[in-house]
Amino acid sequence: MRKATYRAVDVDGIEVFYREAGGAGAPKLLLLHGFPTSSHMFRDVIPLLSDRFHLVAPDLPGFGRSADRRANTFESIAETIERFTEIVGFERFAVYVFDYGAPTGFRLGVRHPERITAIISQNGNAYLEGLSEGWNPIRAYWEDASEANRAALRTMLTPETTYWQYTHGVPDASLVSPDGYTLDDHYLTRALAINVQLDLFGDYKSNVALYPTFQEYFRQHQPRLLAVWGKNDPFFLPPGAEAFRRDIPGADVRFFDTGHFALETHADEIAEAIRGFLTANAPTEPMPAEA
Repeated sequence: MRKATYRAVDVDGIEVFYREAGGAGAPKLLLLHGFPTSSHMFRDVIPLLSDRFHLVAPDLPGFGRSADRRANTFESIAETIERFTEIVGFERFAVYVFDYGAPTGFRLGVRHPERITAIISQNGNAYLEGLSEGWNPIRAYWEDASEANRAALRTMLTPETTYWQYTHGVPDASLVSPDGYTLDDHYLTRALAINVQLDLFGDYKSNVALYPTFQEYFRQHQPRLLAVWGKNDPFFLPPGAEAFRRDIPGADVRFFDTGHFALETHADEIAEAIRGFLTANAPTEPMPAEA
């Protein structure tokens, strides 16, 4: 195990905080978190993989310790993370995507398929059938961006809702450390955080609009894909994981008896799955930009 380091880097005027571990010459793995968390969500899995991989986990702009500037659309977040990978020397890498990290990582794949060696999707959705009814309040805001509909979404930013997101669907909630949801609540109280998150709720419709583009990327380039899915997720349903096989027939899809934040309860199992997946038949030559 290699100890993690904690740094921040200027990305075109935006300070991006990140965790890094593993040897610089090892296969690279970019870890992209989701809402409402930060790179802290990878605190347990990083030590389990750092002996074999070079891992970098940034806080997405507007989350954790990264700056809020230009963080209110998923396109701007993806642009910043794309530049971040270039700055930290991630020229070719596997990407672990979760929740908001999925539309971020999939945008990177669409733009630069030659850079992506593999995808690990942990409750990172790209299909309509993966969206549950839990999205209905946000869908209402997509259809009518009224102040009333925006204000109604503030309930999703409360400590009670954050705790529920971490524990819903977990058979034994005592296995969920309070560290994660407590830290998330802390970051949600910082200046501008609430408005950034409300803006992103509204802009998530841009990700849904890109689902066909993401799926075309999967079909055309056939990236190696492992889905490790908390099957009791109240937001992203198991059919969303199974749908990857429609576009990538060789996708490896695995379900775990837990909720949205699967790493909180199954870091060991998911790390083992990643190790086996990334080391089996790993490509040694860059894929061409066009298939």
